[in-house]
Order: sequence, then structure tokens, then C-alpha cells
Amino acid sequence: MKRRKFLKNSTLTTAGIFFTPFLASSKEINTKTKPSSATNFPIAICTWNFGNATAKAWEVLNANGNSLDAVQQGVMVEEANINNQTVGVGGRPDRDGNVTLDACIMDKEGNCGAVAYLQNIASPVSVARKVMEETPHVMLVGKGAEQFAYEKGFKKINLLTEKSKKQWLEWRKKSEYKPIINIENHDTIGMLAIDKDGDISGACTTSGMAYKIGGRVGDSPIIGAGLFVDNEIGAATATGVGEEVIRTVGSFLIVELMRQGKTPQQACEEGVKRIMAKNKDKTDFQIGFIAINKKGETGSYCIHPGFTYRSYSQKGHYNIPSDSYIKR
Repeated sequence: MKRRKFLKNSTLTTAGIFFTPFLASSKEINTKTKPSSATNFPIAICTWNFGNATAKAWEVLNANGNSLDAVQQGVMVEEANINNQTVGVGGRPDRDGNVTLDACIMDKEGNCGAVAYLQNIASPVSVARKVMEETPHVMLVGKGAEQFAYEKGFKKINLLTEKSKKQWLEWRKKSEYKPIINIENHDTIGMLAIDKDGDISGACTTSGMAYKIGGRVGDSPIIGAGLFVDNEIGAATATGVGEEVIRTVGSFLIVELMRQGKTPQQACEEGVKRIMAKNKDKTDFQIGFIAINKKGETGSYCIHPGFTYRSYSQKGHYNIPSDSYIKR
């Protein structure tokens, strides 16, 4: 049952009642040659060097699929990748040993769905899409999100792999929380895509910060922070220390800057500068933004060198180094 049908039926029913550091392995293609900033769509881009994810998204787009299916199927590749300890199955747990997942998805119409603090489910982005399409809500969290997933046919699995468990047990010996830039902060895949019709969608999914306090949720599932799509203008997504992205509503800010006439590159740079202006005496964290506008132009910017993003279009498949606020 689609979202609009659900809402219509709900309204009728209530009539007369009160309304109430591992990078995904992938074949490098043209990675040393940066494409021009203007790229014809269809196109898919994602945070970090997740080439297998953009390859899957491109497979959908190249077969005349829509951008929503492309971003969902693209990020699902990393959700299922047990060697990626920052997303999905095999993600590093919180300090209590629980793997908790966050994700959101947003389509060309501005419809969106999200889940946060989800346990025992392998693909949170797919649950987020169910929230978007089959409920009147935007976000479900914790046990409620998990129960909803079971009701929609998702299977319960153990997300904690032996590798992540061993690392967590080693961490417990000192229990020191010291995120390492571009390794432990490499915690998110955010993907944006434009299909053949010029329509934009986005998705974002993560297991969050390793060894976080139980219950912590970052920016990734929060519409406007970790992801924002406006089909008239463009889209943006973020990675890194989510608390800082939330404080500036980072992805929404970048889209609004593009609305005011900035290029995706200029908007990403301004987004990072806004964060740094609020952290004048703090530089020991990483943030990376990527953005795309309606023309298919892309941009990225980060705090520290080392962040890259993937781009797949008719011009090729590229891993693009991002410029940074702090230079080497």
C-alpha cells in the first residue's frame, strides 16, 4: 500500500474523530582523471571510494531505471558488505556491543523515510523506504522500527561479525573514545543520483560512530542534516562527525546555497566553513559534503585531506579527491 493511499485511507477511517579505514573494493576506472564539473545525467555519486555501490546505481540508471531505485540499490551494496565496518552488517557496535543502524531516503517529490537505532535488520535503507511509502510518518526508531521491519517481511539477523566483536572486546580494555580521522569517522555512505528524466533522489546509511554511547544517533537518518533533496535545485549528503552536521543542518544548507546561485562546489565549501566557524579551537574531526545540482554538476569539500567521492556517468567512473579546509 503506497503512502498516498495509506494517508487517504487513514483520513477516511478517522472521519468524525479527532486528528491525532576499509574502503569497498572496486575496479578503478579512470580514477586519475577528474571529469569536468558539468556532467550530463544520468549520474550517481556517493561519499568515499565505494565504487561497487556507484556501479550498482549506474546499472539501474543505465537500464532507464529511476533515481530512487538507483540510490537504494546502490547503498544496499555496502549495507551487505561485511568487510565495511561502518555500514550495515559487520558495522562496529556501540560501547555495549550492540550494532545499531541509521538510514534515510528521499525522492524527487520530497517524500522521505528514515530509521534510527535499528537493530537486527540487514538493510536499514530498505526499511526507510517502507516507512516513506507505507506509513504516514517520516522516521521510526529503535524497537518500533525493528518491529515494523518484521511486519514488512524483513528477517532478523546478527549484525555483529566476529571481526567487529573482537575489535570491540579489545577496545573495552581501555574504553577510550578517540575517533581517527578518515578511518573511524569513515562512517557513512551517502548517495545522490539523477536519472534520465532529470529527477533527483538520495539515500544515506551508516552504523554510526564506533563505540558510541548506546542510543546515540548522528546526522545520517535526519532529513536536512545527513541528506536533503530538492528536485528543482539539487541535493547534498554528508559524512563524518554527525553532531556537527546536525548543528548547521548541513545538507539543507548546501541545497539552499545552490538555490541562491552557488555551484555545488561553492556550496559545499561554505557548508564546511559554517561548521568551522562554530569550532574555532577544534580541528580534530572530519566532515565531508558532496552535492549535485539540477544540471548534473557536482562538488565536494571536507575539513581534512583524505576524503574522496565516487562519480559514475556516461563520461566514466571516477574516484575524485576532495579539496579540504585544512591543507596538508
